[in-house]
Formats: sequence, structure tokens, C-alpha cells
Amino acid sequence: MTDPEMNAFSIRKLKAPVATGALAALGFSLSGCALGFDPATDAASPLAPRVQQLVDANREYPRWENFPAAPTGLPAPVEVATRVNTLRATQGALAAEIAANPQILENPAAFEAETRARVEAVPVSPDSIRTLSDIDEFARRQRARAAAPPPIDRHPDRR
Repeated sequence: MTDPEMNAFSIRKLKAPVATGALAALGFSLSGCALGFDPATDAASPLAPRVQQLVDANREYPRWENFPAAPTGLPAPVEVATRVNTLRATQGALAAEIAANPQILENPAAFEAETRARVEAVPVSPDSIRTLSDIDEFARRQRARAAAPPPIDRHPDRR
């Protein structure tokens, strides 16, 4: 049998070199990226002055004043707790209402058919039945009616 403390100690000894190696690899990989953050502009390029002007203009961006302020007017923790408890109570009432109507859970197809029949029994406004193509056609007709009439010939005798 092996001693559990001995195993834990040897595992700890094994993890330390692995973690150190991982940190070293991460450091080497990030040091390669750091060189790309300060590129030199080719002075012979015709765009070099414009590039340098843009770099200089935006060198200090972003500034703290450009960041949005911290949110204010957040509800107090007591108010949040009250709202959560209200939602829990409402959830319990809804669960009790669903449990009192077994038709919803036992036969959802019949419940859907009954609900659909009740909705279809209510008359619907003709405006809400219109489809997008109906609305586009109506708009086209209105634009055609709004066209200006041809100009009046003010000098009919000059022909």
C-alpha cells in the first residue's frame, strides 16, 4: 500500500514544473505579439506622412472620459429580492392553475383545438387581416392617386 500523503506530495511536485513550463511558453508566445504593436512606417512610402498623422492623432485614445459612466439608478438589493419573491409567488400560482386544469397536461391537442375555436369565434378587424402584399398594394394605389395632375395650358390659342 502507498501512503496517500506521499502521492499528494508527488503530484504537487509534478504539477509545479508543468505550470512553470506553461507560463514560460505563454510568455514567449506573447513576447512575439508585442513586437507587432510598435511597427515602423516605411519613410519612402507616399502614404507615410498621412499614416504618421493618423497614428499621432489617435495615440492617446481611448481616454477615460470616452468610456460610459457606471450605471446609476440600479434597484436596491431589497427591491430585487422583493421582485424575485413576487415572481416565485406568481410562478406558484400559475403552477397551481395549470394543475387545476388537467386538460392542458393530459390532452394538449384538445386544449389547442378548443383555444383555436375560441379565438376564431372572435371577429377580427379587416385591417388586421391584411398581408404585407395587401399593404404594399394599398400604398401603391395611394401614391398613384397622389400624383400631380398635368399642368393647365394657360395659352390655348398659341397652338
